[in-house]
Amino acid sequence: MGKTIAQKIIAAHLVSGDMTPGSEVALRIDQTLTQDATGTMAYLEFETMGIPQVKTELSVAYVDHNTLQCGFENADDHRYLQTVAAKHGVRFSRPGNGICHQIHLERFGKPGKTLIGSDSHTPTGGGLGMLAFGAGGMDVAVAMGGGAYYITMPKFFKVNLTGKLNPYVTAKDVSLEILRILSVKGGVGAIIEWGGPGVATLSVPERATITNMGAELGATTSIFPSDEVTRKFLAAQGREQDYTPLSSDEDAEYDRIIDIDLSALKPMIACPHSPDNVVRVDSLKDTKVDQVCIGSCTNSSLLDLLKVAAILKGKTIAPGVSLSISPGSRQVLTMLANCGALADILASGARLLECACGPCIGMGFSPNSQGVSLRTFNRNFLGRSGTKDGQVYLVSPETAAASALSGYITDPTTLNPIGEIKLPESFLIDDSSVLMPLPPEEAVNAQVLRGPNIKEFPQSKPFTDTLTAKLVLKVEDNITTDHIMPAGAKILPYRSNIPYLSKFCFEVCDPTFPERAKAAGDGIIVGGSNYGQGSSREHAALVPMYLGIRCVIAKSFARIHVANLINAGILPLTFADVADYDALQQDHDLTITDIRAGIAQGSLTVVNNKTGKAFTALCNLTQRQQDILMAGGLLNYTKEGGQ
Repeated sequence: MGKTIAQKIIAAHLVSGDMTPGSEVALRIDQTLTQDATGTMAYLEFETMGIPQVKTELSVAYVDHNTLQCGFENADDHRYLQTVAAKHGVRFSRPGNGICHQIHLERFGKPGKTLIGSDSHTPTGGGLGMLAFGAGGMDVAVAMGGGAYYITMPKFFKVNLTGKLNPYVTAKDVSLEILRILSVKGGVGAIIEWGGPGVATLSVPERATITNMGAELGATTSIFPSDEVTRKFLAAQGREQDYTPLSSDEDAEYDRIIDIDLSALKPMIACPHSPDNVVRVDSLKDTKVDQVCIGSCTNSSLLDLLKVAAILKGKTIAPGVSLSISPGSRQVLTMLANCGALADILASGARLLECACGPCIGMGFSPNSQGVSLRTFNRNFLGRSGTKDGQVYLVSPETAAASALSGYITDPTTLNPIGEIKLPESFLIDDSSVLMPLPPEEAVNAQVLRGPNIKEFPQSKPFTDTLTAKLVLKVEDNITTDHIMPAGAKILPYRSNIPYLSKFCFEVCDPTFPERAKAAGDGIIVGGSNYGQGSSREHAALVPMYLGIRCVIAKSFARIHVANLINAGILPLTFADVADYDALQQDHDLTITDIRAGIAQGSLTVVNNKTGKAFTALCNLTQRQQDILMAGGLLNYTKEGGQ
């Protein structure tokens, strides 16, 4: 039997394990990336391991989330990241240089390589034919130290593309269409490979948009072939030597095949408050728009913004609309300026923001109260924009630009044609904002600079054989990491200060949670389906651990979050019978007995001390994961000599 693209890369990087779906495999990691919202914790964790230099082929620390320096906190974090990167062999991308995924695609990604990043949208690298995973900071720290990255061997889906996109129909519309088909849970446990004759019609930036949005499907990752289109993109970036052709075998087998005719697609839009709440743009044509944001790691490439500039050229945005533009990298911004496209954008009335994540992570440019905000981003979770009642829609850059001009949600296919816009044959190459690390002989004596806001990594505690704890919080389905540990300009500066950050845990669901959790001592959270979807931020596990949460019982978990819970020493359990979820109430006391034997057998008994009734909870854990939990988390396990 032939192999898929992902199976070939996994086989070439297999450290241990059986490539049977459902089995745990350990992979050698070639590259890592971090960003500043998660990177401070990742490097604090790396430092605790005592390894002098990273052992990957390439590791890059980016600053793209906490770029607003309203106080000393973010500036101190940036200084810490620069000095810790220089000391330990990591390249450092300075604030303002751009968004990690856009820059990594431009300057560092290589077909056939493995990449993990402390950001859930790291699968963007799949647009280049990389096997790229979002991961928690601890997993990234271990990989930087030469350790393997563990995943459950996934299923394999293939999306066969035929035809060619019509004018004003985009890769973002392809992403929204697959979300409409599969939902935010439909990709869980699967790697999605994009293939078929339609692939050849998509540029690398378009492919990267699609693999970026694959994170919203819950997929392990997404990947495209590495072909002539890939070679031309790398050659234009001055990196043709990094090209390797990659394709699946003709007789490769897939667990599911989905067919999409690109020529039949229409502009699509995701309505509040979920990326899979997708309808056609023309069905909302009478909806008034207050704000439009164009950018993010999904849609901030040069190709995207050249199209936006062509639509806006010679026109002015509607009086009631505020429009922001966030180029994905310094390369994109400079090339827009050099060709005159930036002037066309600014002349329309748009506001130019820094080359950073910005509004996507709630870092400025929040909409007005109850405001309708069209965004070219990947997530529209409730409150993520920084405005609790903001009505956020996800659209393509073309739909965003058309709507900014009219003041209403507008189908861009109603506009006059702008003609075909192609990528340049060569990009402007300037890597001066990516600082190289110190030579090892100088790094030995280099000082890592820490500000007063950077606190020590919180310590988890090992499990005994019995746990009695209060059910501190019960939540519904599709709780995201934004619900658990919100982002935004008010909170992000404290990413390296877990005690202070803990005040905001579950603020969206229940502002009283932090105090109640601390008062309980040991606590349990009960959740619904797909608990922990969204960002890879391990703070959504570390902060509950700091507050005393020992166990989360849910109907089901998102892939990255369940790994982060285990790494933090929090026991993840699922209901054997979902009806047991309904019987539990907040403030009930629960007892779990025979924990070591139970997790080994995959089944534990939970007694509700309030009602006297017992129910069964499941935990499908590998031996390694069991040992991590019993040790009280990945760092404790690693210190004890675990591999």
